[in-house]
Order: sequence, then structure tokens, then C-alpha cells
Amino acid sequence: MSPDDSLVLKAVLRVMQPLARLLVRQGLGYTALVAPLKRVFLDAAAHELRARGMPRTDSALSLLSGVHRRDVRQLTRGPEAADDGMPQQPLSVVAQVVARWLAEPALTAADGSPRTLARSGPAPSFDGLVATVSRDVRPRAVLDEMLRLGVAEAGDEGVRLARTGMAPRADLEPLSQLFADNLRDHIAAAAANLRGERNLLEQAIWVDELTAESAEALHATARRAWRQAYLQVMAEAQRLFDADAAHAAPEARRHRARFGVYHYDDRENPP
Repeated sequence: MSPDDSLVLKAVLRVMQPLARLLVRQGLGYTALVAPLKRVFLDAAAHELRARGMPRTDSALSLLSGVHRRDVRQLTRGPEAADDGMPQQPLSVVAQVVARWLAEPALTAADGSPRTLARSGPAPSFDGLVATVSRDVRPRAVLDEMLRLGVAEAGDEGVRLARTGMAPRADLEPLSQLFADNLRDHIAAAAANLRGERNLLEQAIWVDELTAESAEALHATARRAWRQAYLQVMAEAQRLFDADAAHAAPEARRHRARFGVYHYDDRENPP
């Protein structure tokens, strides 16, 4: 193993530490990860072969991934074959409704906060908002799902957004999907920068020797900064999405983008 290989492996193992803690707390040990990881490595090998313009053979997949050829045949044949394209889940109708609610000037107050919307009737209304996103799903069904996820509240005065952004708390399935999507793209950006393939935004501010109170104050500052960044970036994202939908050919609309920010604080490790 070359020195560069050792550095990359050491970095990846460090990234794996919080993931391993998550699995252990969930009651999933090392053996639960071994078999599924074979498919993950095969997907990565197939992606690399495609990027190099090389044929996807069992031998090539085995050589790049380190997965035994017997397992390669088993995992790449039949209905359970790995999907090396690794498609992204489309943005759900609920997420699109939330995004448009936060971005459209007619749906926000002067301070940028989302307005409470009438359930139906003339615009702006909740039913009208849903119709701008999709006419294939009934507004009542969308509202029910938003209420279930806890991202909206309904009362006599109308429907209001309970939180800014999609961060469902009531259901592990959407929360785990959000966890995977956000973390995967963050790591993908950092990995592309590490390999010198891209120059993507991936920065962080780091400070130590703080009290717990100062760390919490910094967290509050980060939340306020995220709120401003969210409104600015989401408004531009909505404008570009609408413009592309109106003027760009479908085959040209093949890119996706994700913008995020995070804050984490913990007690320092003892010396």
C-alpha cells in the first residue's frame, strides 16, 4: 500500500467512526455491514469502469472492488443485480411544496417567513400552491402527509409551515433518507476535492477551548446564518428551476445540486 493509499484509508476510517457508533447503537454490528458492502464496492467499481470507458467484466469488477469473482457473478446477475447507476430519488412533492412555500414572494411575509395560507380558494392558498407543484396528487393527500411528518399545522386560520426546510422527526424512514442523501453528497463533494477532480464548496469553521454555553451560543448563530443562506439559495434555486423547466430541453436538464451547512459540538477528547 502506497503512502497516499494509507492516508486515504486512514481518513475514510475516521469518517466511519460516527457511522459505526450509529450502527452499534442501532444494534447492528460488523457482520451486518460486510455483505451489503460488497454491493457498494461493486457499484463503485462499475462507476469507475464506466468513467474510464472500460468494459464491465467480472474480472475487472473483481480486480477494482476486491470482491471475489464468485460474489461478483452472484450480485450482478438476476433480479437482485446491483444498480451501478445509483439513481437519486426524485424530490418528493412535499419537499417541493415546502421549497416553493419558502421561496415564492407571494407566499412569504416581509421578513421572509412563510405566510399562513388559506386551505383553498383564490391564490395564495394551500391548494393552489400544491397545484403549482403537481396536479397528479390531491392537495388533501399532500396536507395529510405534511401533518404526519410534522412540517405543517392546520387550524381555523389556515395552514402554516411548522418548520423551515424538510427535517421530519416523526418517521424514521424519511429522516434516514434525508440523513443518507445529505451525508452522501457532503462526502462526495469532499472526496472530489481530495482527488483533485473538482473545486467544490466544502468548508468549515473550527474552534476549541469553549465553554458549553459558548458552544450553544455559536450554535444559535449558525442557525441564524443558515436561515439567511437557505432563503437566498432556495430563492435562486427556484428561479433557475422554473427557468430551465420553461426554456431548456429535457435532455439538458440532467444535473442536480445540493447546498447544506452543519454545526457540531462535543466535549474535547482528554489529552
